[in-house]
Amino acid sequence: MSLIDRIRDPETPPLIVAELSGNHGQDIETAKRIIAAAAKAGADAVKLQTYTPDSITLDSDSEEFTVQGGLWHGRRLYELYGEACTPYEWHAPLADFARQLGIEIFSTPFDESAVDFLESAIQPELYKISSFELTHIPLLKRTAQTGKPVVLSTGMATETEIEEAVSTLRNNGAAEVVLLKCVSAYPSEPEGFNLRSMQSIAQRFDCSTGLSDHTLTNEIAIASVALGARLIEKHVTDSRAAGGIDAGFSLEPPELASLVTQTRRAHAALGSPTIGCSIQDQKQTHFRRSIYASADIQAGEVFSVENLRIVRPSTGLAPKLWEQLIGQKAKRSLSAGTPLGEQDL
Repeated sequence: MSLIDRIRDPETPPLIVAELSGNHGQDIETAKRIIAAAAKAGADAVKLQTYTPDSITLDSDSEEFTVQGGLWHGRRLYELYGEACTPYEWHAPLADFARQLGIEIFSTPFDESAVDFLESAIQPELYKISSFELTHIPLLKRTAQTGKPVVLSTGMATETEIEEAVSTLRNNGAAEVVLLKCVSAYPSEPEGFNLRSMQSIAQRFDCSTGLSDHTLTNEIAIASVALGARLIEKHVTDSRAAGGIDAGFSLEPPELASLVTQTRRAHAALGSPTIGCSIQDQKQTHFRRSIYASADIQAGEVFSVENLRIVRPSTGLAPKLWEQLIGQKAKRSLSAGTPLGEQDL
């Protein structure tokens, strides 16, 4: 089943995407270790980012080109992106490596030329657009023109901006649009996620939704499953202690494995919207209460609170018939411990 088919099908668990980002530390063997760990943990796909420092910013020392506050405070954008970018020559080998392990691979392009490159280098099933690029209309147009599905993070975006982005993608040939709830802070805090808006987004834009999660734990992702998340994206690393550029908000392999297991359990618990008991519940109805003779009763004797009781199990008449029985005369003799039946009414 393709990635987009998995996303479309509400009967399958949400797609788990492991974001490699810059945690490779410019070492392709580290990148391969992380991909292998993600595959072993049960992730469905691994995602790269495709850009160069020159395609995303300018080599400037001006204050506006320097990060103010947060995880990367004081870093020049050009140097930061130079450290974090995935070399273009790695893409094809990493794609081959991932697919040999049975895990799919795609990427986030950050400019139009990156889309052209990805089309030839790894031929991804779909594309991801970063929340920071949601207003980059030329990039959206070029990505949509591939005719492939596009997953779009909506962090920071207003409803008007999301509408413009979605319209751009659909009007330029995107096969499908998937919108991800996202808080574009690194790391993110649970407060402010407004997960309920996922359902509003799905209805407003008639699309599947998911979550791009930069929190340090899995609770937000698990909660999103109950609200219809069909794709969950998390940054991954083989070791936070190794100090990868995004390691501070990335999952280690055991945590990713827990995410896979927990989201699948949460999805399995969703079941159907039908009101009623489950198959498991049906097996327990034996231990409901019913009406039993609590003493020996002779034929013709009056049923009373002294000779009848409502007890477990449920093999006798239902408790709702209690008042109907009390005061009637027994039609047959009953020994203590006998469940009353229809013939006793």
